[in-house]
Amino acid sequence: MKSRRLFWSIVEKLEDLIDQGICPAGSRLPAERELAQTYNVSRPTIREAIIALEVRERVEVKTGSGVYVLAQKNAQHSAKTISAFELTQARALIEGEAAALAASTISDDEVSALKKALSDMASPDIADEADQRFHHIISQATHNHAVQLSVENLWELRRSTPEIVAAYNDVCSQGIEQRIKEHTEIFNAIANKDTAAARKAMHSHFNRLINALFDASEARELEEIKRKTDKTRGLYSISHLSK
Repeated sequence: MKSRRLFWSIVEKLEDLIDQGICPAGSRLPAERELAQTYNVSRPTIREAIIALEVRERVEVKTGSGVYVLAQKNAQHSAKTISAFELTQARALIEGEAAALAASTISDDEVSALKKALSDMASPDIADEADQRFHHIISQATHNHAVQLSVENLWELRRSTPEIVAAYNDVCSQGIEQRIKEHTEIFNAIANKDTAAARKAMHSHFNRLINALFDASEARELEEIKRKTDKTRGLYSISHLSK
């Protein structure tokens, strides 16, 4: 009975990751060994949980490839419904804690890699890649597989959801100096092993990004209102009658 309760608890944890979009449809679950380490259970327990998820049509097991999350036909909160604002708020919450944890666990080699990623952000051709690498190194530096998985899946949404990609492109191409300044503050806090400062710096970064997303959204809406108003004005104008 205890073993059965344990196996169902893993099913519930994995379903939560899927339902929250942390493991979106089409993504591959971590390997059996990694899941066993993450949840501190035996590999047979993980196998039982995967079988249950497969029966529930939540995942598909592809021999020789891995376990993949299936799209839910009646899902109310699929990745398609996640907005850039929701994603950014989720990233702030998760990556803020990741930064705080990394500040206490990061190795010297990881600090060096983080510094290199920060330096690369100054090069326009690789700035976006360096930005992603910077956040990836922080998640790796937590040495917590669950945190790494959460951050990676949020980044997958960031890379693969067209609406989110477009929204981020509107703001990430602006304020390059501010972008580097914010990441420098994050780096300094983590390198100095200051957990509170690392969390605060990461939150400040995402707070600025959320506000920039709202500004861009507002500008688009105002432009659309102006376009519709101009069209209506042209339709009902009588200025041509006085010529």
